[in-house]
Amino acid sequence: MRWPGATARVLLALAAGAILGLALAHWQPDAATAAAGIAQPIGRLWLSALQMTVVPLVLALVILGVATASDAAASGRVARRAMVVFIAMLAFFAGYAALVAPALLSLVPASPALTATLQASATSADAAAAPSLAQWIGNVIPSNAIMAAAQGAMLPLVVFALFFGFALTRIDGERRAQVIGLCHGIADTMIVIVHWVLLAAPVGVFALMLAVCAQAGLGVVGALAGYILLQCAMYLGAIAICYVLIAVFARRSPAAFAGAILPAQVVAASTQSSLASLPAMLESARERLGLPRAVAALVLPMAVTLFRITSPIQYIVAASFVAWAYGIELTAVQLAAGAALAVVISLGSVGLPGQVSFMATVMPVTQSMGLPVEPLGLLLAVDTIPDVFATTGNVTGDLTATTIVARQSPDASDPPTAG
Repeated sequence: MRWPGATARVLLALAAGAILGLALAHWQPDAATAAAGIAQPIGRLWLSALQMTVVPLVLALVILGVATASDAAASGRVARRAMVVFIAMLAFFAGYAALVAPALLSLVPASPALTATLQASATSADAAAAPSLAQWIGNVIPSNAIMAAAQGAMLPLVVFALFFGFALTRIDGERRAQVIGLCHGIADTMIVIVHWVLLAAPVGVFALMLAVCAQAGLGVVGALAGYILLQCAMYLGAIAICYVLIAVFARRSPAAFAGAILPAQVVAASTQSSLASLPAMLESARERLGLPRAVAALVLPMAVTLFRITSPIQYIVAASFVAWAYGIELTAVQLAAGAALAVVISLGSVGLPGQVSFMATVMPVTQSMGLPVEPLGLLLAVDTIPDVFATTGNVTGDLTATTIVARQSPDASDPPTAG
């Protein structure tokens, strides 16, 4: 007998928790309250086990991301242009998510029962009050990096990691390699721990879903379905925006571009892997778009290594959904903090396994916006469903960035063939 895969087990646990919780809420309200009281601490324990790895993992990933980006940019003028385009596009799509996701969510009234349940179950440490602009600016640079790490203050911690990473590029190569090796070791160790904790994901997701459904009813199921639809819509919107960017910055026909990259998009949708789509992207770039081989062969592997346009969208949509579910109105300062952190973290998180990436990236962005993290366990379970749209969006973004870089790099055209 073949057991279901990890993703299937988590989804089955989510469904089982929902069915049992809804059944108890309908037929045995007293038993539902008792079951929620037992299940909720179990779910919190599982989330705490994931949360304990976030600070060292994010610190290591940001430092490694700076080192990787620095090495890539040092390889030539085209690579430096590519890094500028990558960062500009990530910032643009982070802003897109920060503006559009809360606006769309504001059009849908949250379930009063769900909001009341989440607010009642929140602890005083779950969320901090939204800072004023002056407080936010004053706290961006930590006066004590160790204290920031201890308090889980993600934005100041990431700012410290950026300073550390850039300073690391200025020291002796041998010592730099030692620190980079240490960061790789920390990141790899934290990923192993996260994998261990994710083995218990069916138990944690079942407990969280049972507790919430037993108290909030069908509103939870509707909210998760809405989250899936929102993620898919945001990813499709990002793909459409890429066609606009092609018209504006690459001076190409969006329709012709869409037709040229369609084979790569089909591979992305079927494999749900940007790396597996790389050969198809190279073929589309060279044969169908006519991009210089020197540009495509350099920029596309860089993009697969460093660049995912849907990452900041995923992080901010998840955080915005948490705020909506709790009835919290996000301020411009919170959204700006989340968007800035999403750009930095996305550069260091490419290549992480899906569920590991979700908790290691979405959780710090949510924390930086002063929001509770408890619903993230449920979002982890359903986030695999929109993944086909996310991968298609990433491949589209990779080819968009490469085409824009080729437009800006007339010096990188293919040399004439002899004969």
